Amino acid sequence: MTVGNEQPLQLSLSVEGLEQAVKWDASGLVPAIVQDAGSKDVLMLAYMNRESLRKSVETGLTWFWSRSRAELWNKGATSGNTQRITALKYDCDGDTLLVEVIANGPACHTGEPTCFYRTAAEAEIAAASTGLNGGAEDRFKVLAELEQLIAERYAERPEGAYTTYLFEKGLDKILKKVGEETAESIIAAKNGDNDELRYEVSDLIYHLLVLLRERNLPLDDIMQELERRHERPRRD
Repeated sequence: MTVGNEQPLQLSLSVEGLEQAVKWDASGLVPAIVQDAGSKDVLMLAYMNRESLRKSVETGLTWFWSRSRAELWNKGATSGNTQRITALKYDCDGDTLLVEVIANGPACHTGEPTCFYRTAAEAEIAAASTGLNGGAEDRFKVLAELEQLIAERYAERPEGAYTTYLFEKGLDKILKKVGEETAESIIAAKNGDNDELRYEVSDLIYHLLVLLRERNLPLDDIMQELERRHERPRRD
């Protein structure tokens, strides 16, 4: 088996054997750590299902399963920042894959070589500067920034952006995603998994903001409605 028509992909097992060796989670997924074959830098973390694993082996390029979009995606198909696989490994418990690659461009959508370019020290500095315990304006600043970014995607429709994809598909697709993220948030809450709940609620808020943009309803209108509902009568 060759990779990118250049190098053989070294597997100690057949792809069928690898599928059996992997411990897939309840959703049929396994986390895949992508590592630069030369520098050994960790480039990104994504998820694979059986189909994306097979396509990765067959094509020699990384394929993943998008949990937010519920579809397969080929890394770099739009940006050109592909990853040619040199080796596929799995850990001692069989619940994590290690994908060694030769990267053709940055791994991160920000343009950074790796998605792990932020440090704990930077996070501490950012928290101190913005004030996690500060006022509401600081706490919810990210919502205004996200709303602005979604508005730009709506107007410019850059090719390959997920938000562009949603707007191009239209209201029904956006509503479907809102419904899916709501259901996933409910499941995470019922399972008592706050890490997963944080992830799913973040997805839900994002898709709600996309919906508001699609319907041309500003987030400020929602905030004013909430403020109106929670007004308390004054006491003399």
